[in-house]
Amino acid sequence: MRTVRARRRRLGVATAAAGLLATLLTAGPAAATPDPGDAPTVSGSVSAHQKAEATAAIRSGEIPGVDEVVHSPNITHLANIPKDVLPGTNSDLAFQGRYAFAGNYDGFRIFDIRNPAKPRTVAQVLCPGSQNDISVSGDLLFLSTDSSRSDDSCSSTTQPATEKNSWEGVKVFDISDIRNPRYVAAVETACGSHTHTLVPERRNVYVYVSSYAPNAAFPDCQPPHDGISVIKVPRKAPQKAKLVGFPVLFPGEGPDGGGNPGAPTNPGVTKTTGCHDLTVLPGKDLAAGACMGDGILFSIADPERPKVIDRVQDNVNFAFWHSATFNQKADKVVFTDELGGGGAPTCNAEVGPNRGADGIYDIKGRGDKRKLVFRSYFKIDRHQADTENCVAHNGSLIPVKGKDLMVQAWYQGGISVWDFTDSRKPKEIAYFERGPLSTTQLVTGGSWSAYYYNGHIYSNDMAKGFDVLKLDDRRTDPAKRVRMDELNVQTQPDYFEDFDRD
Repeated sequence: MRTVRARRRRLGVATAAAGLLATLLTAGPAAATPDPGDAPTVSGSVSAHQKAEATAAIRSGEIPGVDEVVHSPNITHLANIPKDVLPGTNSDLAFQGRYAFAGNYDGFRIFDIRNPAKPRTVAQVLCPGSQNDISVSGDLLFLSTDSSRSDDSCSSTTQPATEKNSWEGVKVFDISDIRNPRYVAAVETACGSHTHTLVPERRNVYVYVSSYAPNAAFPDCQPPHDGISVIKVPRKAPQKAKLVGFPVLFPGEGPDGGGNPGAPTNPGVTKTTGCHDLTVLPGKDLAAGACMGDGILFSIADPERPKVIDRVQDNVNFAFWHSATFNQKADKVVFTDELGGGGAPTCNAEVGPNRGADGIYDIKGRGDKRKLVFRSYFKIDRHQADTENCVAHNGSLIPVKGKDLMVQAWYQGGISVWDFTDSRKPKEIAYFERGPLSTTQLVTGGSWSAYYYNGHIYSNDMAKGFDVLKLDDRRTDPAKRVRMDELNVQTQPDYFEDFDRD
């Protein structure tokens, strides 16, 4: 293992910029997922010059070698658990007590993390269906299926979305016996479930389902599709889970609804046909939506009838609004732009610091008059090779009072810890990454999600497996005293209220 300081480099400058940028600007989601597809990895060709440049950068020490681990001095790599019986792409993470729940396109895996340096597998469940976005609440576990399947079983096979009897939606498992999860319910939703977000209550769990990319040829995914599906799951009778509504977030006339029209009106921007991901703050009845071409702030005071408060667009630097994170005071939101759909090399001088980045917005005003006000962009400055997919992806807060700190995944750009307390001047304070999976072709991989939970950072690497990191820094050390019983990052807790109550 080699530790290096932050690297600033100019890989990719000599590449034909116009060709790459044209590809990124015109590429929209070809199907319901701009994220990597069902296959464990996706490969793409690169030019001879790009191959030579990547090899030269490794030799000069500008980038790590293939699979080499590097990190800042305040990070310790405690553990890596490779994939086992589930060979698909690793996806999102959730936490409960001493367990971490790791999604995979082929199902999910449960780790015992009581000793973070030595995670142990306690269960692996085969249940294919991309992308298997995962959440837990009490004795219930939820999985998103966003690929057209022959039925709702865990033995289903792929089937065209043009067939009426195809199935996509949300699956529910009973995890009261952690070693033997039991599949108890399924709810079909329009256009599937790319991601989902829980709004937990005492008797019921509401599930907000994000999906998009309707098509007139898909019987269960018809345009317009400018809203979210809402599922109600009774805790004591999860088998009675059902769809209770489809609130429209972008009302408008015509077949395309009222969201961002995308290209050609706004070149390089994906048309809004639903949402990609939502984050809720149940304690404040707030939610933020990353909805393809739009970012929104809305009220969830009535969880079955969310109400949009404000809506913003960035038709200059944001191609695909992917995810959202509130700060603890709920006076800021970090939105991410998944330029290139997670499968392109966008962390280079050619693309620059403002695209494929985070956008930091302050929330100004009160009540229904609150507004999202743009302040700045944040992007890692460690340029990656053109054989590495890299763009802003999933992250979480690091709970320190009086500070706005976040850990975030960047695919093959690794993991970044950064400070946005001053929303106009964000800065990185720690990082971890691996070298490229290949120097001869673009191979999709890297950290899908990187989250802080009970004193450690956990990452689900799409290709390399489950990683555990320890962060030792005076700026983040106070977070080690905050202990949570459960964490679904898209259902943000009030860390300090919950901690103080304990």
